[in-house]
This record gives sequence, C-alpha cells and structure tokens, in this order.
Amino acid sequence: MVVYMNFTEKCEHLISEMKNDGRYRTFIELERLAGDFPTALRYKPDGSKEPVTVWCSNDYLGMGQHPAVLTAMHETLDQCGAGTGGTRNISGTNKQHVDLESELASLHHKESGLIFTSGWISNLAALGTLGHIFPDCVIFSDALNHNSMIEGIRRSGAEKYIFRHNDYAHLDELMKQVDPARPKIVAFESVYSMDGDIAPIKEICDVADKYNALTYLDEVHAVGLYGPHGGGIAERDGLSDRLTIIEGTLAKAFGVMGGYITGPKALIDVIRSLASSFIFSTSLPPYVAAGALAAIKHIRKHPEGREKQAYNVKILKKKMQDAGIPVLDTETHILPVIVGDAHLCRQLTDKLLDEYNIYVQPINYPTVPKGQERMRVTVTPYHTEDDMDLLINSFLKIDKNINWIPKK
Repeated sequence: MVVYMNFTEKCEHLISEMKNDGRYRTFIELERLAGDFPTALRYKPDGSKEPVTVWCSNDYLGMGQHPAVLTAMHETLDQCGAGTGGTRNISGTNKQHVDLESELASLHHKESGLIFTSGWISNLAALGTLGHIFPDCVIFSDALNHNSMIEGIRRSGAEKYIFRHNDYAHLDELMKQVDPARPKIVAFESVYSMDGDIAPIKEICDVADKYNALTYLDEVHAVGLYGPHGGGIAERDGLSDRLTIIEGTLAKAFGVMGGYITGPKALIDVIRSLASSFIFSTSLPPYVAAGALAAIKHIRKHPEGREKQAYNVKILKKKMQDAGIPVLDTETHILPVIVGDAHLCRQLTDKLLDEYNIYVQPINYPTVPKGQERMRVTVTPYHTEDDMDLLINSFLKIDKNINWIPKK
C-alpha cells in the first residue's frame, strides 16, 4: 500500500518548528513616506496605522527619497512607460540600462559593467558562470560570504575551498595545496553585513596574485558609502585595480533596486552571453535604471551625505556604549546589537515596535548562527539625536522588564 505525503501537514509541521525555534519570520507592513525618511507608516493587524521610526533600512543614505532620483524616475516613467517588455536580448535593452552600466564601470574604474534584477542574482550569475566556464576551476570562498555567493559557487559546479573569515594566511595555505595550473577564483566581501567588519583586501589580493587567481569582491554594503566618490572600500583604499570583478547593488546606498558587476570587458561579456539568470530575466524598468543612475551621479559629486551618515554612526555608537548596550565596536556603518537568544530578540523588537514605535528587525538563524541573534541597527543622515536618544532610552526601559542587557 502506498502512503502519500500530506503536504499541508508537512508544511504546518515545518512552520511550527520554526516558531518553536524563534526563527519564524514575520513581515512588518510599512508605507515609506517620501520626504519624511526614516519615518514610515506601519499598518497594524487591526487595520489601523501609525508612524514608526525605521532603524534597519538598507537605504543607508536615504537616496530612495532624494529629489534628483525621484525626478529622474518620474521623467523616465512618463517618457518610456512602466516595464521594458522583454529580456535584455529581446527588446529589453534601453538607453537607460546602457548609460547606467557605463556609469557603474566608471565608478569602479573598470572596462565594462552589467546590471541585474538584484544583487543576489548578480552573484549567482557571475560566480555560477565563471566557475563553470574555466575548466577544472577552483573557487576559494570566505567562510562568511553571503548566501548569493554560496549559491553561485554551488551552481558553478567548481571545486570549493572555504577559508576562515578574513584569514588570508589560511587562504594561502589552501591555495598552495592546489595544482598551480588550475584556474582559481577568490570570492569575498568588503563589508560583512552581520558583524560590520571589513576584509583585508590588499592582503587577500596579494595572496591571489601569488597564485595567479581571479579576484571577485562583493561591495554591496560599501558602495555609495566609502571612497572619494562612493566606489566602496576598494576605492577608499586605492585597490580597485587589484580586483578583477567588483560586484555591487543598486538597492542599498543608491536607494533603488537591482545589482551589477564590473570588470574586464571579456569577462563581463561572457557572463552577459552565458548566465541563464541574466538571459532569461526581464530587464529592470527604464525608470528604475534612470533613478539608480541619478543616485550614483549625485553621490559621486556630493560626499556630504555619507559624511553626515558617518558622523551619525559615530554619535549613536558612543551613546550605545555609554549606556551599556551590547553593540559590536565595528569600523563601519553597521551597528550589530547582540542579544544571543532568538525568542528574547523577537520579544525585544516587538516591544520596541508596539510600545515605542521603533522598528528594528530581529536577525536570527540561519542568517546568523544560533546564539548570535541580534538587531542590526543602521543609521542614516536623516536620523536625529532625538531619534537616537529615544532608541537608547527605549532599550533601557525594556531592559527593566525583560533584563536583556548583560550586566557588568
């Protein structure tokens, strides 16, 4: 007798397990308010709505509401309409796409650029293609690389070695074990979004050069924020020329959506020609590309936004430290507040939202390891010191009830 699976029962069991573990994800329904960022309207389950202060947005510079971006998008929407009507190969390449790719290549001092529907897809497409086209390729991946990089490497079918996070000596040990004639790729990030730390780019490039390896740098959490023109950590440190491919996103500091890669013309062209996730995806709407282009041009010419953001990060981190809040002492704009328990983290963020109209999303497994649950606080140029003081005071008031702050 064949016993068939009860699909609904299986799904309900999985959901129940996630809820018991504290890793079930709930979505907060928001309405962003152009001109009032980081305030948003929260739509509550009972149908009412109220303003909240958002402390976890990836729109790091508030470019999603900038007049230059909105004007470019409105004008292009009126001129070109909503969608592209096809993939890049079939009627879906607009002038806005070409101009954006050229601007991105210029930003990173590379020959060529290619845009995708998201940063996740750009890593999947690029690493999946490169690891596949080079015979007997080996990819060396940082232990904390993003899921999209891991999936791209897996998709490539290439042999993979994982080096300890930011440990270029371990990378060297691994690379020396591989036949010198085999093609090699070293894939890593500049800013790691959960701990807010920075890769030793120069040292990793030194090791890669020693073994004639291609270097692939993910700058998604750095573009727009670092460097004289917002080109990321590689630009800030004068290392752009050391990286073969620099990948980034249009959905964080640039305030829109999409992802991209930049690099040598031949490599970009082969990814354009062979990556199925690029070939078979409808292209970004022209107005989105136009908005991204306007954001990049503005950021390149106006450093004051990232300077104000960096100043606000410094102020908030000091306030947190003085108050005893368990924030990691990072050297970037990301401020991880460690809680260490999934249920406690959810309880804390629920109280912040329901009692103080402060929205911070809990970060739980599998995004971070179990026992390292946290809130990832992100500061923008538009957060005020009053916003910061309310956040700190709310942390402290909640601690009196649920005792979440470690005592010295």
